[in-house]
Amino acid sequence: MLQRVCVFCGSSPGHDPRFREVAQDVGRTLAEAGLELVYGGGRIGLMGAVAEAALAAGGRVTGIIPEALDRREVGFRELSEFIVVDSMHERKRLMAERSDAFVALPGGFGTFEEFCEIVTWSQLGMHAKPCILLNAHGYYDPMVAMFDRAHAEGFVREAHRRIVVTLGEPAELLAALHAYEAPVTDRWLTGAQT
Repeated sequence: MLQRVCVFCGSSPGHDPRFREVAQDVGRTLAEAGLELVYGGGRIGLMGAVAEAALAAGGRVTGIIPEALDRREVGFRELSEFIVVDSMHERKRLMAERSDAFVALPGGFGTFEEFCEIVTWSQLGMHAKPCILLNAHGYYDPMVAMFDRAHAEGFVREAHRRIVVTLGEPAELLAALHAYEAPVTDRWLTGAQT
């Protein structure tokens, strides 16, 4: 049952104000659908925008932040639940355990790494939760092209390429979350790339 959605996104707002609007749309959309937001716990950048919008719409928000980043990312202590952990590894573990789906908004290296790790866990059969890449304003076009190239070159099987669902607009998010069917990931490491 879908109850909590983890959102990975930048602690920076980026240069394009449309990315902040997308983050706000996502936060509001989740809250209005009665879905809890789980995210990295920061008050600044797109992280702050998605959390503020969810709270403003009456949603429940859980933030999970490593102690070392609490000051840098300006921890958002007024959340429904604010958890300070010892390490990035513990943050990612808790976010994964507490979430029923994962969505990546625009962000930098941390966002890329968090999303790709959760996709890898799906590939390995460690979970079967939706993995949504919100390609707002074409931000993730190069990443989508790389995923397609990895598939074309035989490094990513067809079933595993389908783990990542790419959307263009926040308005598509709820339908994609509810329609997601995890591909079968047995025999993930074989010579055959079918």
